[in-house]
Amino acid sequence: MSGQAAILGGGVIGGGWAARFLLMGWDVRVFDPDPQTEQKVGAVLENARRAMPGLFDVPMPAEGRLSFHDTVDAAVADADWIQENVPERLDTKRALFRSVQAHCRPGAILGSSSSGFTPSALQEGAARPGQIVVTHPFNPVYLLPLVELVTSPANPPEMVERAKHVLAGLGMYALHLRKEIDAHIADRLLEAVWREALWLVRDDIATTAEIDDAIRMGFGLRWAQMGLFETYRIAGGEGGMAHFMEQFGPCLDLPWTRLTDVPEMTPALAARIAEQSDAQSGMHSIRALEERRDTNLVAVMRALKWAGSGVGAHLRAVDRAMRDDAVDITRPIVTGAHAVPLDWTDYNGHMTEPRYGQAFSDATDRFMEIIGCDADYIASGGSFFTAETHIRFLREAHVGTRLRIETLCLDGAGKKMHLFHMMYGGDALLATGETLLIHVSLETRRPSPPEGKLAARLRAIAQAHAKLPRPEGVGRGIGQPR
Repeated sequence: MSGQAAILGGGVIGGGWAARFLLMGWDVRVFDPDPQTEQKVGAVLENARRAMPGLFDVPMPAEGRLSFHDTVDAAVADADWIQENVPERLDTKRALFRSVQAHCRPGAILGSSSSGFTPSALQEGAARPGQIVVTHPFNPVYLLPLVELVTSPANPPEMVERAKHVLAGLGMYALHLRKEIDAHIADRLLEAVWREALWLVRDDIATTAEIDDAIRMGFGLRWAQMGLFETYRIAGGEGGMAHFMEQFGPCLDLPWTRLTDVPEMTPALAARIAEQSDAQSGMHSIRALEERRDTNLVAVMRALKWAGSGVGAHLRAVDRAMRDDAVDITRPIVTGAHAVPLDWTDYNGHMTEPRYGQAFSDATDRFMEIIGCDADYIASGGSFFTAETHIRFLREAHVGTRLRIETLCLDGAGKKMHLFHMMYGGDALLATGETLLIHVSLETRRPSPPEGKLAARLRAIAQAHAKLPRPEGVGRGIGQPR
């Protein structure tokens, strides 16, 4: 799904929303009276173009059109989705909503990035209260999929479902809250950790760097894949959560934390935190820190994607929703199309040798799915094993290069499957991968004939491809001149 989005407020969060919509194919219209808005949004968009495509293993939509507008009415007039990102002041947000509803379509969804206000509070005094929902994202919006969708009884069920559909189409994970509550879910959890961290700094127990190390070297890694309760369930051993609660429940009566108390944010405490933070990371520019953050997030999220855990399961689902399964066997079959992720590059700034192998291996897996050698077939006891492969590296591929792999089936008779993969970046041929595979029985681990329907499908593709020109490089040995 695509359409037209209006972004009101072009700061870090508004810029992130603009990038998310834009890179998922929506036209985006931005309003912010700040004369630096185009520059600020442009910087966020540059980060997003570098990082976001690497999350997906399928082609992203063509990028939408971005425009900037001097008035609210010009930005929202024809918008399907309007996202508000102004400062967290209730009177400011309500005044903006009144202006928006005077000029927008009644059917447009008006989402607020508010991290604390309930939709009922935002809807008060609105001409059409049911049009306003809370859609609270997390920074960077173009990478982190979580968006807290908070609604009130004033929101029609059809409109809520439409909001979920739009967010899913953006690759986001809409967590629809059961009830309205100030600060929603995630910020309440973050606030608890934040308050305890402030006490640790105030009482000179830990520095900002030591607190960050405690999170990123320990429980933060567990939370990324399992969250809180599933992590503690494992801590309970075979007895599970019941045993964990029995073992650690009494600790709740111990004075381990100060969550019921809040340290006064004195000038001295604020200065200490700022000084420690500067010592920790002040030698890096904000842009450098953003790039490091995005690189690390993509790497962690892709690792979880491989494992199918946490956000990785969501990214797999997004890939499935965006993938085009149409196949034309009268021409080379597209078996891969995605951008080069950040973690696929090396010290020379281009894609590493093993990643070419992975890309061609993934293309082979896709071709296997096309002929019917899918998860169900493999579970029944048959599969293909690679016997030999040869890769030619012809041109460089860099971060963000949009790869397209086209596959020819050179032989599909008997137990053999002979494939020739061609990797393109635009119209340029970047690499080729030639692979010979043998069908095997997973029970005996020895060559065996493929099942009849699979064999017929493979044979039909091979016969169709035999009519196509034979590409340069087929059968080429290592070191031979072109």
